[in-house]
Amino acid sequence: MSSFQVLSNPSRRGFISACAGCAAACMARIPCDAAAPSALGRKTRVSVVFTQAAKDKEGWPYVNFDYESKKKEILAGLEAASAFAEFTTATAMSVEDSRRIIEAGRDADGFLVFLLGIPSGGAGREIAFSGRPTIVVDHMYGGTGEFLGVYGPARKKGLPVAGVTSSRFSDVVQALRALDTVQRANGARILDVTRRDPSRLSGEIREAYGAEVVKVAGDDLNSIYDKTSLGDAGQWAQTWIKGAAKVVEPSREEILEGGRMYVAMKSLLAQQKSNVITVDCLDLFYAKQLRSYPCLGFFQLNNDCSVGACEADLTSTSTMMLMTNLTGQPGYISDPVLDTATNQIIYAHCVAPSKVWGPDKPANEYHIRSHSEDRKGAAVRSLMPLGVMTTTLEFLPGRKEVIMHQAKAVANIDEDKACRTKLAATPRDAAKLAEDWQAGWHRVTYYGDHRMAVDALAALLKFKVTIEG
Repeated sequence: MSSFQVLSNPSRRGFISACAGCAAACMARIPCDAAAPSALGRKTRVSVVFTQAAKDKEGWPYVNFDYESKKKEILAGLEAASAFAEFTTATAMSVEDSRRIIEAGRDADGFLVFLLGIPSGGAGREIAFSGRPTIVVDHMYGGTGEFLGVYGPARKKGLPVAGVTSSRFSDVVQALRALDTVQRANGARILDVTRRDPSRLSGEIREAYGAEVVKVAGDDLNSIYDKTSLGDAGQWAQTWIKGAAKVVEPSREEILEGGRMYVAMKSLLAQQKSNVITVDCLDLFYAKQLRSYPCLGFFQLNNDCSVGACEADLTSTSTMMLMTNLTGQPGYISDPVLDTATNQIIYAHCVAPSKVWGPDKPANEYHIRSHSEDRKGAAVRSLMPLGVMTTTLEFLPGRKEVIMHQAKAVANIDEDKACRTKLAATPRDAAKLAEDWQAGWHRVTYYGDHRMAVDALAALLKFKVTIEG
């Protein structure tokens, strides 16, 4: 009997039920390059709707504004910056226009509504309140009156509506990435190598995102490990050793074992048509049911913008699945430590990427160390960039909530106790962050200020956002 088991929940609500083009598929590709095909094997379908005032009608921006030129400019910008999406366009100047557009857009994954001018007869509100996934954009000094009357009320009603009121066009693109992220998650496959029962969380993940959790026995991964090419594993070991600023404790044999585990995980991902894996590493390794630690393999997977996640933590793994596509960057799980004396939070773990800005960006320095708790195997201490904002969060599928805080990276702590990577950052208030802490120890950290993008993704998933600290 096969020990692979697909765990799922047949119920789909919220965004998944509303998304007409989002039938489940068999493959989970969560690429950093969002122009690559999604799990459905196609681009995200977006119906772009421009709302405006009628000819000769006074209003904002002003009577007989040149809407056509503005539409061409916006569409050119979308096509240049959003290769992951394909667009159809329409114009609405009334509720009746919007109703026809909604009906014609049944195959769209969502609507992108540019409120170019007012009055538009409630055209934007009709789409936003349709229950379909919608991004509402204020053309500043054009559609502002309608935006303020639509976006807040739609969010309060729990509708899948994200809003952009910004002079940066890149913020519109980020909101589109959020729509694309939801579409990609639907049908994704998360490999969970564990001996525990993940059925409760897998059901929550299935219902919230449409993703499947595939349980894999440790023996199945070990079987692949035993058949791996020592030549391939050795090449990876040499690559990591050459790239490291230094190797401290591990022997070459231990690094080679890490290479074999990486090759085995890559093979398993290919077999299962997935790009997302989590391994119950501590439980299985301590029980001698895992050949070696997967830390170096996770390091490489995350640098390449796949998802390699620690400790069979499905909440953090699914968070990484979403955020890696949303940002185009790798994140990492940590066990945070709070220091109120210095107003710091230290994100500690034995896995972290060295290409925190994405696979095509320069790498930061790293050391190869032993795994901290038992001083065995090979892991990574990543010395990450300082002086920039980080965003740390968890998407909680069962609660339909995102918990998030932000902190400025200030130091790479050199301390022998606890996990090898220790990125220290300054939050708004470490004491308040400790008081607000909830939902387990783990958090997932991404470089950059992603608050607006997370808010858009949460809105489209119909999650609420809670700021910690």
